[in-house]
Amino acid sequence: MSNPSVERVLIVEDEPSTRVGLTELVRTWGFTAESAADGEDALKSVTSFRPSIIITDLVMPRMGGLELLKALKDDGTECTVVLLTAQGSVESAVEAIKEGAYDYLTKPIEPQRLKILLDKIVERQDTLREVKVLRRQLREQGSFGSMIGSSPSMRKVYQVVEQAAPSSASVLIWGESGTGKELVAKTIHQLSPRAQQPFVPINCAAIPETLLESEIFGHEKGAFTGATDRREGCFELADRGTLFLDEIAEMTPATQVKLLRVLQERTFRRLGGRHEQTVDVRMIAATNVVPADAVKSGKLREDLFYRLHVFAIELPPLRQRKEDLPLLIQSFIAEFNSRNNKQVSAVEPAAMKMLEHYHWPGNVRELRNVVERSVILSSGQFLETKHLPPYLTEAPAPAAPAGGMALTPGMTVEEAENRLILLTLDHSGGNKTRAAEILGISLKTLHNKLNKMRGRGSEETVSS
Repeated sequence: MSNPSVERVLIVEDEPSTRVGLTELVRTWGFTAESAADGEDALKSVTSFRPSIIITDLVMPRMGGLELLKALKDDGTECTVVLLTAQGSVESAVEAIKEGAYDYLTKPIEPQRLKILLDKIVERQDTLREVKVLRRQLREQGSFGSMIGSSPSMRKVYQVVEQAAPSSASVLIWGESGTGKELVAKTIHQLSPRAQQPFVPINCAAIPETLLESEIFGHEKGAFTGATDRREGCFELADRGTLFLDEIAEMTPATQVKLLRVLQERTFRRLGGRHEQTVDVRMIAATNVVPADAVKSGKLREDLFYRLHVFAIELPPLRQRKEDLPLLIQSFIAEFNSRNNKQVSAVEPAAMKMLEHYHWPGNVRELRNVVERSVILSSGQFLETKHLPPYLTEAPAPAAPAGGMALTPGMTVEEAENRLILLTLDHSGGNKTRAAEILGISLKTLHNKLNKMRGRGSEETVSS
């Protein structure tokens, strides 16, 4: 919290002894305070004194507290207003809060209640000032295209994107699930000469192997059972634009060979087709595993890897760039305010502390979902701890967790992996999609591993 002496407080009260007493009381707490006899005098003082907090009586001659509040709003004056009201005027005070007043106190004023209220306002003023700084950073240095972040690791990403975007060279992006691989691909496309042409994304892990080749290259009528019409594939749809192949390591080796040929020759043939077709497509591929490891394990062909690896971009997990959290959160708040007609300005310090301490296994995607949920649940200006999902209160996973995940000498890597998968499934309540996100693997890969475990009799019962 900042020193309250920097906060200027204007006391607006028509009763002289109350006005003087409140002004002196507020000064003893370290605030800079001045006074005005009614709303009209207050408006004149606002211009010269520039208070950040106004404590005003509700009923006064010439101009009362409610009229003053509306006049401040009309002038665009940014300050926090607290109303003082007699017991019988509480209904009017509630109406003023709907108009934008922060709170109200009934007369006679209890000094301790006023002090607590002012301290609370100061804390919120500090948070709002930080938000203004973040918004300026977001405009001036915290973003690159659609990507948010000013950490050193993200600045490295921006440098490669800036180099790659103007060209037609292939790009290979890798990083954990939820780090924003498709967003990077879109940014490269948007900053390229192909920006006005199609951007066609396809997730190789989400399409059955039997249909993937047809999805990418298209097919002629009668090419296979069920092919009742000719269909254009992604290469044709992306002609003169950008094709984004996510989870490319999930593609079968046979399909990878055909993909390599298109990259080299810039021609392809639909399934069941006889004629070669020429295309001009910029290829961006992504995977959630380290490409070199995928090559070693045989999941990614080495020749395709080198063809795609003209520009390489590694996206850091969110836990390794937590300094970007405030910018990301503020960006998501703005997005979901607009979408849900909310007026959230910032995150309460206690809630921000919880967000900073969480380990974010689902990365930026998980953060975005958490902020969306919190904005929808909020009814005021700030996101509070009660708006966050309950699991955020859990401590970050320790390096050697207990309860079925203890690692012992002599245990194989496969055994350790199986235990981690089962523990994650248990943590996600058996939700395999959520478990795959946390583990940083595709749902298809998770199913394959579970099938392998089932074949060896080591899978515990889990729900889909």
